[in-house]
Amino acid sequence: PLTTLFTQEHGLDFQRLLDASAYKETFRQDMIRWGEEKRHADPGFFCRAAVEGAVQPVWVVSDTRRLSDVEWFRDVYGDVVQTVRVVATEETRKRRNWVFVAGVDDAESECGLDQGVAFDWVITNDGDELALGEQLETLLQSLHRSL
Repeated sequence: PLTTLFTQEHGLDFQRLLDASAYKETFRQDMIRWGEEKRHADPGFFCRAAVEGAVQPVWVVSDTRRLSDVEWFRDVYGDVVQTVRVVATEETRKRRNWVFVAGVDDAESECGLDQGVAFDWVITNDGDELALGEQLETLLQSLHRSL
């Protein structure tokens, strides 16, 4: 919802802000700053936007960035919330063309969940498709059992 709302408010190209292009990098810090302002005024702003109109029995809310996001979902939905963290080594991320940008990649918007959250699931995505598939299958089986 952050990217959607930011593009609507600033008249930008939504699809281009989703990729790893120079276009996204041009607006990335402004988007982070704008998001911080919205969160400081109302910590649940983006969480409410994410679930608005959702009626499915199971949702996947991707890309939460802060402890306050996780806390909001746990406070509103309780024990049915399952948190999943996807990790990859820095080496793998670099192979995928990630380049560290100081002031951005070390900001709360990028690493606000690196500490203080006990994730229910941690999925490793380092390029081993078989291992990734096995992890996801275990997660899916658990979710099916809880329905």
